[in-house]
Amino acid sequence: MTSERTRWYALYTLCLASLMIVLDATIVNVALPSIREDLGFTESSLAWVVNAYLLTYGGFLLLGGRLGDFLGQRRLFIGGILLFTAASLVCGLSTTQWMLVGARAIQGLGGATASAVSLSLMMSLFTSPGDRAKAMGFFGFVAAGGGSIGVLLGGVLTDLLSWHWIFLVNVPIGVFVCFLSLRLLPLDERAERRGRIDVAGAITVTAALMVAVYAIVNGNQAGWTSVQTLGLLGLSAALLCVFLVIESRVASPLVPLRFFRHRNLRIANIIGVLWAAAMFAWFFLSALYLQQVLHYSPLQVGLSFLPANLIMAAFALGLSAKVVMRFGLRAPIALGLTFAAIGLLLFVRAPVGGDFVTDVLPSMILLGLGAGLAFNPVLLAAMSDVEPTESGLASGIVNTSFMMGGALGLAVLASVAASRTNSLQAAGEDHIAALAGGYHVAFLVGAIFAIVAAVLGGTLLRSAAIQPHGEPEPAAAAEHA
Repeated sequence: MTSERTRWYALYTLCLASLMIVLDATIVNVALPSIREDLGFTESSLAWVVNAYLLTYGGFLLLGGRLGDFLGQRRLFIGGILLFTAASLVCGLSTTQWMLVGARAIQGLGGATASAVSLSLMMSLFTSPGDRAKAMGFFGFVAAGGGSIGVLLGGVLTDLLSWHWIFLVNVPIGVFVCFLSLRLLPLDERAERRGRIDVAGAITVTAALMVAVYAIVNGNQAGWTSVQTLGLLGLSAALLCVFLVIESRVASPLVPLRFFRHRNLRIANIIGVLWAAAMFAWFFLSALYLQQVLHYSPLQVGLSFLPANLIMAAFALGLSAKVVMRFGLRAPIALGLTFAAIGLLLFVRAPVGGDFVTDVLPSMILLGLGAGLAFNPVLLAAMSDVEPTESGLASGIVNTSFMMGGALGLAVLASVAASRTNSLQAAGEDHIAALAGGYHVAFLVGAIFAIVAAVLGGTLLRSAAIQPHGEPEPAAAAEHA
């Protein structure tokens, strides 16, 4: 039996690992100019430093989650962290382009394997709704705040040391996480490890996800209506159809189709796609606005996100759990995403000669409040209806939704911003004003994503106010039934 103290130490270990992986998706962006200069990347080839990671990370999340149910979540988590750590060392020591890109692909594979089961491990450690809400607050802060922390840390390491250290810093952390995991995480139970793994389903869904990610991340460069982009998206859709046919016929499917009968899981994943798209509008577009329009240094950009991170941390340390226990799932999601939408709308009016206190800080505060309120209940909603033996699969689906939503959202928003900027420049606007105008339109689209997610969360989710002793209110329980 896992002791109370051991459970919480295990949670902190999972959060540290997740933070390391989440950071890696954004920390590299600040260092891209230094990497390009040092290793001689061209503008087009430099994109593969990011895309190689996204391809394998997005492609293997779903498979990793299901493998955790079959092979053991603890075992898969530790294996994923070891692979991620080893690949980080190679990235940090890279002296050639192919060495860095190849190691980034392996990083993505290790990160996907560990991320896919980390949420499921947390849910198995905390079974009472009250403790689960508190634990999810910590975990949600890492997932929601890790992207903006990466901007800060990337600026610090690149400015003070070199780009190599954005990868090398993972090595001691990864080793420490593996050591703690062996001591703190519960041993895998073998109840679900039976039957055959659905190899055909695994190949088709992984290929479908990787092709979709490739089409999305290259959509702006190739053109969204180009033969390449439309062809790849069509191929991804065809592979997904083949996957669904396979799942309807095999005895032990990778993703049982009955799984999608869970209403909260369906709605929470749709919210996750929209929320991730809005969050990426915040992380990347506000950072670009601060750098290219207000001419902030990387370190100044990182520090600009600090207020939002502090607010999210305050929610993670107790406020989020209390809100969920008192009001259930719907109200915090709707209110939090509304705050986030207002924060993005304030960025729509951010001027060329903007001031931090009046033009940036209010948005950061609202976005921090929004993420702190909404992220925890979205994750809880996605995991609330599934059986423990399928929690790894649910975790993989949730992570896939957030990753695909973020990648698609960023690609769409970047395309919208670039199109508007080009139109303004053609109309005679100077470069800086045109850039700001492009970001304004993208922030507006991101706000729309957040508003739609708020409406879905506030109206369609089943919600029960979680009581201190872990039982839902009778009326809410009847609604769920």
